[in-house]
Amino acid sequence: MMETIKVEVIASGILCVLVGVVAYFLKQLLADFKKVEKDLTEVKNTTALIKAEFNGNQKLTNQKIAFMDVRLTKVENVLFNIPEHENK
Repeated sequence: MMETIKVEVIASGILCVLVGVVAYFLKQLLADFKKVEKDLTEVKNTTALIKAEFNGNQKLTNQKIAFMDVRLTKVENVLFNIPEHENK
């Protein structure tokens, strides 16, 4: 009977150690998932910021192009003596 108790004690001890190891790795896994979630949120925010900045730069560039187009048309009109009303 003593040997049965010893085997049960040893088996339950090993089981407790294994459960502890599993719990430790699950805790580490959860911490890693939280870090990944934080990093993903940071990447999303950075992407949104870059997208907004790009859109602003694109609008500014389009405005500059439109302004240069108007100036070029005026210069062409002066150089080639084209009246304003013929161009429209």
